[in-house]
Amino acid sequence: MPESYVSRFRRWSRPTGMHLLIGCLVGVLAFAMTTQISQDDATDYTAVRGVELVELLKSIDAANERLGTQIDDLTETRDELLTSSQRSEDAEKQARSRSDQLAILAGSAGATGPGVVVTIEDPDESVSSSQLLDAIQELRDAGAEAIAINGTARVVAQTYFLDEEGAIRVGGNEVKRPFTIEAIGDPGTMAEAVRFRGGLIDRVENVGGRATVVERDEVTITALADVKGPEYARSTS
Repeated sequence: MPESYVSRFRRWSRPTGMHLLIGCLVGVLAFAMTTQISQDDATDYTAVRGVELVELLKSIDAANERLGTQIDDLTETRDELLTSSQRSEDAEKQARSRSDQLAILAGSAGATGPGVVVTIEDPDESVSSSQLLDAIQELRDAGAEAIAINGTARVVAQTYFLDEEGAIRVGGNEVKRPFTIEAIGDPGTMAEAVRFRGGLIDRVENVGGRATVVERDEVTITALADVKGPEYARSTS
């Protein structure tokens, strides 16, 4: 064999950097193909035809869509229930608050709050039931929400005032002098109604008595009104 051919063969068969790079690439490619084949063999769908896989994917999408719709419906129902429950709770609170307010106005429940205490001293017993009623009316006009006299007589819309010997009858209670009127409402407004020229203080002084008013941050009324049940009327429910 000529020397030139031998030299060429040796040069071609000697490993170079390019030969090593090609060898590495072939090895990596072979490993990747082997791994992919192993994974394909391990799947559960290797025997399923392409058409069947498409149908399976469609059914999965449809199931997901149905579940999504059900989740939306349940979420909407939950929100409606929460809203309805909140509305019912708010309505119940409003009804309870309104019931408490009506009970105070009717005199069937005690009350506490800011207000005034009016004291009428009448040593000559010259203050009449009508003058005492005028004093109560002035306090009502000034915004009094609950009124009691001498801590025993609760004054409401139907309370009557009647002169008796040495005392005044307020509803079913007899109140004696001196009179102490407790009223719950805006203290400043009610005090001004008592003090203004020609008002309660001036009228009491004109008949020989003396009236004073004190504003308080808290007045507590425990006296209840005498509530009579209907004699003939009956509930239809």
